[in-house]
Amino acid sequence: MRVALFITCVNDLAFPQTGRATVALLERLGVRVEFPAQQTCCGQMQYNTGYRTQAVLLAEKFARDFEGFDAVVTPSGSCAAFARDIHPTLASGAAPAPPVYDLTEFLTDVLGVEDVGAYFPHRVTYHPTCHSSRLLKLGDRPLRLLRAVEGLELAELPAADECCGFGGTFSVKNPDVSAAMGTDKIAHATESGAQYLASADNSCLMHLGGIAQRGRAPIKTIHLAEILASTKEDA
Repeated sequence: MRVALFITCVNDLAFPQTGRATVALLERLGVRVEFPAQQTCCGQMQYNTGYRTQAVLLAEKFARDFEGFDAVVTPSGSCAAFARDIHPTLASGAAPAPPVYDLTEFLTDVLGVEDVGAYFPHRVTYHPTCHSSRLLKLGDRPLRLLRAVEGLELAELPAADECCGFGGTFSVKNPDVSAAMGTDKIAHATESGAQYLASADNSCLMHLGGIAQRGRAPIKTIHLAEILASTKEDA
């Protein structure tokens, strides 16, 4: 199986460690991961702000960039959902892209694994992002993966189904509401007693991490891939 990594704009620019963790994890499980260097944005931001023409061009480019692969894996529920649900309505003139999977889907549904050999001796709570929950319908896949991590104590997140407030350009257009929603989410995460707040989308974690840092909340944000890639050698 030829597998490609779609890193996404946010991860490429601000969270490269998540991409490295994704590759390390998949290679540990025997998957050879390729990285098409010509990849760019999936077009979600353009589409959501009304620039449909630009979004069409990016969707078509995405299909060309990943042509020939059997699967595309991304550590982003948001981008996976956009590529899978919206791209087919945009890139009508291009050959269809290969199946796009969120990392947790690829691990559980394609590789058929839940225990990935990770070690992370910390108390963790998990925020299910809106796209991963409502569009991808990841369900308990991320939680099953976390429960199988040696040393990890999984804490329930109060009001887990509430949005963190980021919402892409929503946070730019409605900063006060966005910040208030994020503050509530960090309060709930702190209430759980967790040391780390994990999620499958760094866009949400960027928003929440900034709020936690400014409010001096006793919790750190971390991408799920980085937990799953951790081993006893890293401890």
